[in-house]
Amino acid sequence: MTHGPVTDRASTRRPVTDRASTRRPVTDRASTRPVTDRASTRPVTDRASTRPVTHRASARRALTRRAGSPGPGRALVAVLLLLAGALAGCASAPAAGGTTPSATSCGPVTAALPDTDVIPLDPAPAPALPVTVASADGVATTVTDATRILPVNLYGSIAEIVFSLGLGGNVVGRDTSTTFPAAARLPVVTPAGHDLSAEAVLALAPTVVLADDSIGPPETLRQLRAAGIPVVLVAAEQTLDAVPAHVRAIAAALGVGEAGERLVARVQGEIAAARDGVPDAASPRVAFLYLRGTAGVYLIGGRGAGSDAMIEAAGGVDAGTAIGLAKFRPLTSEGLINAAPDVILVMSGGLASVGGVDGLLRLPGVAQTPAGAARRIVDMDDGVLLTFGTRSGRVVRALADALHCRGRS
Repeated sequence: MTHGPVTDRASTRRPVTDRASTRRPVTDRASTRPVTDRASTRPVTDRASTRPVTHRASARRALTRRAGSPGPGRALVAVLLLLAGALAGCASAPAAGGTTPSATSCGPVTAALPDTDVIPLDPAPAPALPVTVASADGVATTVTDATRILPVNLYGSIAEIVFSLGLGGNVVGRDTSTTFPAAARLPVVTPAGHDLSAEAVLALAPTVVLADDSIGPPETLRQLRAAGIPVVLVAAEQTLDAVPAHVRAIAAALGVGEAGERLVARVQGEIAAARDGVPDAASPRVAFLYLRGTAGVYLIGGRGAGSDAMIEAAGGVDAGTAIGLAKFRPLTSEGLINAAPDVILVMSGGLASVGGVDGLLRLPGVAQTPAGAARRIVDMDDGVLLTFGTRSGRVVRALADALHCRGRS
């Protein structure tokens, strides 16, 4: 995910081809993280997606049979009509999946925040130290100095919270997912995406490291503790409901508990306002695809992947969850056709890695979905979409605007 540009360990692998059907099926050991070596090389054996990736032509024939079309000629006419509707921007009949044409026929859209930077609390708090807190791994940790903070995880959310607390001036390094402007010039300590470099961390001489179990390896964290650096882990749950708990845990570790409550109130208010602003209309069916074409990684999100929470908050129905998928699963043409999304949601970096919208439509099964036929692709910056940090309210609003083809007021 990341959510800034993710560097996958599988980057040396050949891209997935239609021969993926000969590989062993995946088990339920799918990671909660969006990039796994196992996931990128094996097809899913899910009740909703029991057949491996097929050739585009065979997938098209399968879709034609399911739709009850008597032949390829009529299927081609149907696709051309959908594309005509997309160009026109509206139609009189509802689109596939039960959504209104205005929500599914506006073509490719980039969901963008009007301002991508974090907003720090004003006035900034002064840490009251020392404090002793319980790390998420059960280790009681005492923090005596917050002048050199290193906040790192797979998602970039911890750094986002530290900067929003008003302590960004004390941050000495970042992970690859932390891409907002205020942190952009800091040195990166995760050259492999979600693996810390102990040497890079020690060179920065942090007085406290804030992390979660999405980043590692554990041996590096133990090495940092052995060197006398306080390491505080927070829970790694990536949902909108978990954001307040993350803010409180990080604020407590830095000795700014009162500021943490101020930030929680602000973030909760922004998320509630964004949810209230979702159009009162039929909900588009949205499939989130995690793509790293250069590494051969093609995944679809389901319940608990994090993408489902963002889609639902923005007024959509998560297509992966609707067909029984959980977490992230390898993408198959049959599974995607079964999901029948009205909209396909991707990260901007992932979309670029497969050659943009046209390249995405060439992946098996994509063009045979309602979203593919109407070119309804929504992309959002990697460092924003699934961060679940203090900008979450703004993210929900921007995504809702894109899913419902609505301009900002």
